[in-house]
Amino acid sequence: MDTMIGIIGGSGLYQIDGLEGASWVKVKTPWGKPSDEVLVGRLNGVAMAFLPRHGRGHVHSPSTVNYRANIDALKRLGCTDVIAISAVGSLREDYKPGDFVIVDQYIDRTFAREKSFFGTGCVAHVGFAHPTCPRLGAAAASAGRAVGVTVHEGATYVAMEGPQFSTLAESRLYRSWGADLIGMTGMPEAKLAREAELCYACIAMVTDYDCWHPDHGAVDVAQVVATMAKNSGHARNLLARLPGLLGPTRPPCPHGCDHALDMAIMTAPDMRDATVLSTLDAVAGRVLKG
Repeated sequence: MDTMIGIIGGSGLYQIDGLEGASWVKVKTPWGKPSDEVLVGRLNGVAMAFLPRHGRGHVHSPSTVNYRANIDALKRLGCTDVIAISAVGSLREDYKPGDFVIVDQYIDRTFAREKSFFGTGCVAHVGFAHPTCPRLGAAAASAGRAVGVTVHEGATYVAMEGPQFSTLAESRLYRSWGADLIGMTGMPEAKLAREAELCYACIAMVTDYDCWHPDHGAVDVAQVVATMAKNSGHARNLLARLPGLLGPTRPPCPHGCDHALDMAIMTAPDMRDATVLSTLDAVAGRVLKG
């Protein structure tokens, strides 16, 4: 299949540079408006689509981001692979501010967000034991090392509701669970990408030590913003290397991301609601047309 790389830019990353034939396009979805228009173009011969998660100017909070519309829009545009950039706090001494971390597990502590494309009228349950795509994560790690940033592979990300940062008690609790990172946007984004049969990887950019660290105390927003600014430059350089690593075409994902819905839909065909099905044309059209 032809590769199209979708980039979801997190805090501090609101555009990418160097796209040939770049233009911002509006995408209509059954789930409402995405966070912003999508910047589409080509880089080194590979199609790319960039969507700022919080909108240009950072107008959406973690709880008000329309995650379903964002993932639907990328799928609707033809994306096959999605790289998400997220600013996070570190729950480990060795994951330092300025480091990049390739996430492979999540603990979902969010509670005020729509978490599935499916529901009454068309019920589905996707496998989610391994929430990210190892192939895509490995490419992101290689690109990061190539631009000279410190990259850690494999981490558990606690997704909290926000928008407030953690209490000290919460920060200590998450460390006791063995979690490595904490952020506000990893979920339900990864769940929805899986439902949409998209390969998904998260590059977490460490901005601070949360509040557990005895030498850092409360999260300092000014420090977070300064670290984000530095990280964003590295992130843009990293993203520019992805087309060369992923190539203009690829075979089906060996980890099954492209076929996550093969056995997932539980509702009998004659009991599926036509209105609900109409909202699933992009994310689940492959299986519903059959």
